Parts: sequence; structure tokens; C-alpha cells
Amino acid sequence: MEQLITPWDSDEILDDLYVPQYIEEMAQQVINQYDFKVNSMEVITTKADKGGLIWKINTSKGPKSLKILHRRPSRSLFSIGAQEYLVNVKKARVPPIVKTKSGSNIVEMGGKIWFVADWIEPLYQVSADIEGAKLLSNAIGEFHQLSQGYVPPKGAENASRLFRWPNAYKKIVRKMTWFKDVAKLYSEMPASRTILNTVDIFEEQAKKALTMLEQSSYQQMVSKGNKEWGLVHQDYGWSNGQMGPGGMWIIDLDGVAYDIPIRDLRKLITGSMDDLGKWDINWIVGMLEAYNEANPITDDLFEILLIDFSLPNLYYKNVKEMLIEPTIALNSELDSVVQRIVEIDKTKWPIIEQLRKEWRGGNRK
Repeated sequence: MEQLITPWDSDEILDDLYVPQYIEEMAQQVINQYDFKVNSMEVITTKADKGGLIWKINTSKGPKSLKILHRRPSRSLFSIGAQEYLVNVKKARVPPIVKTKSGSNIVEMGGKIWFVADWIEPLYQVSADIEGAKLLSNAIGEFHQLSQGYVPPKGAENASRLFRWPNAYKKIVRKMTWFKDVAKLYSEMPASRTILNTVDIFEEQAKKALTMLEQSSYQQMVSKGNKEWGLVHQDYGWSNGQMGPGGMWIIDLDGVAYDIPIRDLRKLITGSMDDLGKWDINWIVGMLEAYNEANPITDDLFEILLIDFSLPNLYYKNVKEMLIEPTIALNSELDSVVQRIVEIDKTKWPIIEQLRKEWRGGNRK
């Protein structure tokens, strides 16, 4: 019976680049199914808590990446199919998949999907300033435009988040009550008082955002269906959008899913504002205009973006870990983080209002 690949470092005590011997042996078996010789292998990153891994392999046919995808095989087939569609049909700047000797995109071993793709060189991160942010925004807009029309291959899951927005918003509203309950239960912890002093504000924001979503054209928009909207990356940022041959490349497509594309842009903008420590109208408008050049933002789509801005994403993202291990998470560091988020949040609302009044159809009024 074949050995299954299982997470090998759930306690995060091993070296980040440690790979179990049995997986190294599997890698050699996988490599034997390709028409190249491997001169060297370098572990680039591991998802040891989930059973995923990326090597850079130097081969007789140039540098490649060898990946073990940590998700269910049927889910991984969805992203592999998307990568092939973007390269072969849409000529997108995403790494081409290398086929096995038998002509397959993948090797299934250890209960996981393995695949090889070209290693694009040179790739480098763009500057962490407004100009870099514009390049990232334009690139993800192009990605969204090109991904429209994708149909997953036979045997793949239909990975879609398109219809899940209301439930996702409701989950955030619901968990605000849980944050309060846990903070009261662990009232002696350093961050508990700050959580209790701020959670009502963010709970109210989440409720209002949910109401706005329910009153918006969201249901009408999603009725167009998955294929019409195309794919979101879900983990897009400075490391997964990089400058390379011919322009910006988008890498690590393992988590792509159908969704309203503006979700990627929202994450990119709010992450940038977090890095800045405040909301900045010039950054945001620059990013919107750069995105709009590649994938026009309709008024309905812009309204959804403003609603998603209104959700307390930054607060929720940083505080939710307290539900798993409150005695560890509710520390003085979280206390400082929440206080910082409160200050950033104060700068958000005037700018959302300014955007609502001034930005439409790709330009400031």
C-alpha cells in the first residue's frame, strides 16, 4: 500500500527546509517520469503543517520548479487546469507546466498532486512604493481579464467563492460575539481589555457591511456565473506578482478560485494601507486606475469594492487567532497590533467617502 504524504511539522519545531526522507524518495520517483535529468535540487519553501513543498530543480532542460500541492487532488486539478488554460489559451505570463513522458500535466503520488513548471528567470519584486503598487494592480487586473472563460478539467472540483460572500460576512459578524466572550473569559490576558474596548465598533462595521451587501447588486452580479467572472488568485501580493521577461508575472496559482475579481484588489489595497500605517487616497486611486486599465471597473463592481473595504478585514484577520489558542494569542503584541489597527481604521472612513464621491469609471471626477 502506497505511503500517504502527511503534515510533518504541526508543532513548527523542525527546520523550515526539512524534508522527510520518504518524500525525498518519492521526489526521485516523480522526476523519473519526466524527460530531463536533474543536476541539483534546492528546497525553496515548505508547508510542513499541511504537507506541501516547492523545490527549484536545475535540469538538463533548464531550471524548473517541482511542487507538491497540499490540497485535495481534485482541488489541485482545478488550479493545474487554470494554469494550463492561462498559458496555452490566453498566453498569460504565468509559468508553463512541463508535461511528463506520457503527456500528463501531473503525477499523483502519496495522495497528493505533484507537478513541474518552468522556473522563470530573472524574476524580482517591484519596489514597495506607489509605483510598485500600480504595477501589481495592473498585473492582477490583466490576470482577472485573461482568466474569464476558464472551465475546469474532468475530475476537478468546481472551486468557487462567487456565491459565498453573504455567509463570509455573516461569519465575521458572528465571531465578533465570540471575541467578546473569549476576552471576558481570559480577562487577565494583556490584550483582553483592548479587545473588549474595541470589538463593538468593529462588530457594528461588519453588520453595516452585511446590510450594504444584501442591498447591493451582488446577487444580480453573481448570477452571471463562474465562467463569466473568472478567477481570483486569493494570495496575491508583492511575492506572487513579480517583474520578469516581458513584464509582470503571476506565480503560485495553487489557490485560484472563481470569485468576483475585485476581492484580490481589495486585499492588495488594504494590505498596502496596513504597511503604510494609514489610508492614502493617492495610493488607492493610483492602484484603482492601474487595475482599471487592464480590467475595467464598472460602477457595480466599484460599489462591491467599497462594501468590502467597509468590512473590518484587518481587525478580523489579526484577532481571529485568539479563538484557537487564547492563552497564547491574547498577548501584549496583539494588544499593540489592535491599538494600531484602531488608529489605521480612523483614517479609512474619510477616504472611503472621498472615493465614493470622486472615483467612477476609471478616473477621479
